Amino acid sequence: QVQLVESGGGLVQPGGSLRLSCVVSGSILGINVMGWYRQAPGKQREMVTLITKSDDTIYAGSVKGRFTISRDNAKKTMYLQMNSLKPEDTAVYYCNILQYGVDFWGEGTLVTVSS
Repeated sequence: QVQLVESGGGLVQPGGSLRLSCVVSGSILGINVMGWYRQAPGKQREMVTLITKSDDTIYAGSVKGRFTISRDNAKKTMYLQMNSLKPEDTAVYYCNILQYGVDFWGEGTLVTVSS
């Protein structure tokens, strides 16, 4: 059974940076898409960014130019570099993989952007 564990969240001031990590336990074979989602208080979960097995990337308009998704297959880890953070980026961030047509989710890591 694949498990995803996020880390790297915390409190950061507006304009600051954070890097989130998502470690995949188990096999990474058959993963077609990996991504980050977030859910702010009182709002629905939304897609932040995706990366395909061919390294194509998609970003939500609200984070384009500020966030960067990457992965290290040897470490079975996906990253989200977040720069120029804004208060509206405050949310629980979840990593997700689509493996053999099945969605797997991490438990999330809280990012709070506040002065």
